[in-house]
Amino acid sequence: MNFPPPLNPGDTIGIPAPASPFKKELFDQGVDLIKSIGYRVSIPEETYLREGYLAGSDQKRAATLNHMFGDPNIRAIVCARGGYGSMRMLPHLDIDRIRNNPKLVMGFSDLTALLWMLYDRCNLITCHGPTVTTLAAADPTTLKGVAAILKGDHPAALYPDEGVVLRAGASSGPIIGGNLTTLCHLTGTEFAPNFKKSILLLEDRGEAPYRIDRMLSQMRLAGCLDGLSGVLLGTFKDCSDPQAVYRIVTEIIDDPGVPILAGFGIGHAETNIPVPFGVEAFLDTDTQVVRFNSD
Repeated sequence: MNFPPPLNPGDTIGIPAPASPFKKELFDQGVDLIKSIGYRVSIPEETYLREGYLAGSDQKRAATLNHMFGDPNIRAIVCARGGYGSMRMLPHLDIDRIRNNPKLVMGFSDLTALLWMLYDRCNLITCHGPTVTTLAAADPTTLKGVAAILKGDHPAALYPDEGVVLRAGASSGPIIGGNLTTLCHLTGTEFAPNFKKSILLLEDRGEAPYRIDRMLSQMRLAGCLDGLSGVLLGTFKDCSDPQAVYRIVTEIIDDPGVPILAGFGIGHAETNIPVPFGVEAFLDTDTQVVRFNSD
């Protein structure tokens, strides 16, 4: 795996908009927070483009990311917003350029498609964490985690806010995953996810239980969930009763050897703990902890 280099005070962070346009007030607040922890920002004019529900054409959004990976002055990339559109630009990304210029990329929600591709095609360690616009409402725990991971201090462990053991056990593997809806929509494409021997992290927002059931069922039937090592559940905000979500997950991911731990503050809420994707970890439901390999 390609570990992106850590940032030093005064380094520049590029801010693209790979998916939807954003509210400028929230964006400006997020930019100010990034500056307040000691970094410069590079915001190309393309970041502000609007074409309906997209922040510019697929080609322009991809070209902005390609440029940022090739620019030696930009040391990390924090995406402006999720929304929709990341998967549309995947075919236009320069895989070789990205692979040869590893940089930390942070985002979540629709940006799950980008994080997965960077992990799968470029062997790049990425970060599932806040976008610039969600930094404005992030809690102190989240902001502390963002500041740490930007300077290369990956968390030693993850602890659930209110842990719920859905299936006991212990396992190891790289953590990968993200937004369930986005991952499901990659199924059947050339970028289809495969989580074999991995610890799968899932979160979502505003999805009825039957839709969560349908998405997980599709992924299972497509083989995306074969050979899982473990499962972590983050926030399922506005997705009905959490117990309904837990029941669906345990019914569909029914391998008795796959431990499942829920209750992590990861996803669409004020708490959205940054998680390094692709780093080997050890899940233990007895102690309700996920420890990262420090090597």
